[in-house]
Amino acid sequence: MTIGRTRDLDGKLIALVGGTGFLGTHLAQELLDRGARLRIASRHPEQGFKVKPLGNLGQVQIVAVDVTKPHTLRVALTGVDAVVNLVGAFSGNLDDVQGKGAGQIAAIAREAGARAFVHVSAIGADAASPIAYARTKAEGEAAVLAAFPDAVVLRPSVLFGSDDRFLTLFAGLMAMPVLPVFAPAARLQPLDVDDAAQAIGNVLAAPAVHAGKTCELAGPEVLSVLELNRRIARATRRSPLFVELSDGMGSLIAALPFTPISRDQYALLRQGNVASGALPGIRDLGVPPRPLDLFLDRWLVTWRKHGRFGTRVGAV
Repeated sequence: MTIGRTRDLDGKLIALVGGTGFLGTHLAQELLDRGARLRIASRHPEQGFKVKPLGNLGQVQIVAVDVTKPHTLRVALTGVDAVVNLVGAFSGNLDDVQGKGAGQIAAIAREAGARAFVHVSAIGADAASPIAYARTKAEGEAAVLAAFPDAVVLRPSVLFGSDDRFLTLFAGLMAMPVLPVFAPAARLQPLDVDDAAQAIGNVLAAPAVHAGKTCELAGPEVLSVLELNRRIARATRRSPLFVELSDGMGSLIAALPFTPISRDQYALLRQGNVASGALPGIRDLGVPPRPLDLFLDRWLVTWRKHGRFGTRVGAV
């Protein structure tokens, strides 16, 4: 538990739908520190067991839910004070999961008497996008607000953390002598996952203040994909030769089977992941975002040659 943290959610029962993922786990820690009781609702409830030790006895409940099956949602959302929808996917029937499925979660939450609803979408959500992920994210936002008008929609940028699949993916590749870089000029605005979690907690603590808002959650710095790779290389003390792939070559590789990036993921990467500036940001939710460089050297030391045992820190 964080010392000195205001327990402004003390006793509140909050359901995290899709709460067993990367953001869900960090959000659980944030809300537990603020005194909330949590119901982790997931299609894979066994993945929620890692959240149990974060709370006190009786503070965390784990339930199975399938967002395409309303009866499971009604059970999972019974008696809750607030709901956070964290469900998302890059493949499968995205409309059922993050399009109309998001609206269904919001509708059932309202029926259950929830007083607050936070919907986690994504920067780049666009109803006119040819990319299914971006299109269904936007459709999900509209469906949520139609079902729960006081809901708060949060659009985070790409999230990083010590246990992510973002920095750690890149860090693991830095040992390669030659490293191809997809969409090297694309711009990203990475956000610390714990800053995103704090922003969600602040919304839940004062839902009436933020009711109906759509906010973009992004980090304090815009980086190109190439610059991001260079910073990770420095933090891991590696020196690969970066080969900047052209759009044509990147698209070709993404279209092939068994490649590290899908066609839609490459299209999303190419368009970038930067806040528009037209909507309220994370600072409007009371959170000053922390820069990536604050963490890189400390988090990525294990990807250096010989890991933590490869650096001499002083005389014995």
